[in-house]
Amino acid sequence: AISFTAYAFSRYRFVGRKNGLLTFLILQMIPNFAALIALYVLAQLTGLIDTHLALILIYVGGAIPMNTWLMKGYFDTIPKELDESARMDGAGHFRIFWQIIMPLAKPIVAVVALFTFIGPFTDFILASVILRTPENYTLAVGLYEMVAKKFGNEFTTFAAGSVLIAIPISILFLSLQKYFISGLTAGGTKG
Repeated sequence: AISFTAYAFSRYRFVGRKNGLLTFLILQMIPNFAALIALYVLAQLTGLIDTHLALILIYVGGAIPMNTWLMKGYFDTIPKELDESARMDGAGHFRIFWQIIMPLAKPIVAVVALFTFIGPFTDFILASVILRTPENYTLAVGLYEMVAKKFGNEFTTFAAGSVLIAIPISILFLSLQKYFISGLTAGGTKG
C-alpha cells in the first residue's frame, strides 16, 4: 500500500497532493514518544493495552509517512519517459507500476523493509508503556527488566540477549545487501 501511495504522489497530479505530502512531512517531525500519552489513551480506549496488536498498529501507522516519503523520493528519480513509452505500448497504470517501476525500485523496497523491521524490533519506550505483563514484553523491554529489577545482576544473560537481538537484523541486512549496493551504484554510472 505504501508503494502505491508513493507512486501516486510521484507520478500523478491531483487535488490534495500538496497537502498530503505536507501532512506526511509534518507527521515525520513528531517522534513516537511525543505522542506517547495520546497513543496510550487510544490503546486504553480500544482495549488494546498489553497486546501486541496495539504495538503493530502503532508501528505500521507510524511508518507510513516516512516510508511513503522515502519511496516517493526514489520514484521521482525513475525517468517518467519509461511510463510514457509503456503507456504508448498499451500498458495500464497497474502494469506500469508492477512491471516497470517496482523492478527498478528494489533498492528502496529493501531499505523500507529494513527500517520497518529494525524500528519495532529495537523500540523500548513505546513497548514499555503499552505492554504490562512479562509474558507480552518485547525483547528490548525483557532485556531491560533483567538488569533493572532490584538486585538484578543478570548482566551475562543481558549481554547474550543483546547479541541475539543483533542476529536477525544482521541476517536481514546481509540478505538485502545486494539491493543496497545496486541502489547506490545505479546512479553512479555515466553514459
